Amino acid sequence: MRTAKFVKGFTAIALSTLVLAACGSDNKDTGASSSSTATSETSAATEESSTEAVKEAGADLQDGTYKLEEKNYSNGYRVSFEITVKDGKITESNYDNVNEDGKSKVDDADYNKNMKDKAGTNPEEFIPKFNEELVAKQSPSSIDVVSGATHSFDSFQNYAQQLIQAAQAGNTDTIEIDNGADLKDGTYTLKEKNNSNGYHTEFSMVVKDGKITESNYDNVNDDGESKKDNADYNESMKEKAGTNPEAFIPAFNEAFVKAMGEEDGTPADMDVVSGATHSYHSFVIYAEQLINAAEKGDTAEIIVDNIVMKK
Repeated sequence: MRTAKFVKGFTAIALSTLVLAACGSDNKDTGASSSSTATSETSAATEESSTEAVKEAGADLQDGTYKLEEKNYSNGYRVSFEITVKDGKITESNYDNVNEDGKSKVDDADYNKNMKDKAGTNPEEFIPKFNEELVAKQSPSSIDVVSGATHSFDSFQNYAQQLIQAAQAGNTDTIEIDNGADLKDGTYTLKEKNNSNGYHTEFSMVVKDGKITESNYDNVNDDGESKKDNADYNESMKEKAGTNPEAFIPAFNEAFVKAMGEEDGTPADMDVVSGATHSYHSFVIYAEQLINAAEKGDTAEIIVDNIVMKK
């Protein structure tokens, strides 16, 4: 069994109305394609007026309680996660790491002390923070990374996204994650349903002999043309952000295959590309979803009804 890297050196990562809008295809990266925040309401205040963002595409969250559970324990704990949606908004978030007795890692005094000493944070701090910020911001992609807990942060983002996808579909069946299972050979695919700024994410990965051998992440338009090939866009973003899709899209794919080739490797082991941080987090969330599919051997295409906002 492949060991799930939930904690690494005590630094324990398809659809969203209120999260991950237009992942991989907006302008959050100073002109880059990337994951955007699909908040139900965004305001830009001036001295005299404010402008409310309007949803252009993407399904609303349906009221209900949505649950996700990891099957397997890593370092004695597994994730249990539940969100409540009321009037189309997330009103409760209950993400936790629990042991076989159902006790939370938040209450493990020795673990919290050790991690605090080594990483500067611990579950006692970041688990409540994740829950509070998801309700407050309605978007895991809007939550700031907690230094010292990047792997837990990426896990939270991935699972929150899957719960929101379930809420868009109104599917209250518990999502079961076979974390740590060997990857099953096959081709796994994910596609965003809606364009943002003319592009959407398409992502496939190939597993052979239990290892990821190919990663094909891209932002494409309706004609199948890649943002990597948009010369004007690439030139403009390069000037503003110091990078562009021509550079970071192939870099993501190469780094993903390399990271997953390491023992207990995860997408969170990839280095963030300066100037394309939103695209990076979008990539990680979608990569984690594809890995979860490969752990189950589920080759059905994941369709993400990504939220697209306009003012």
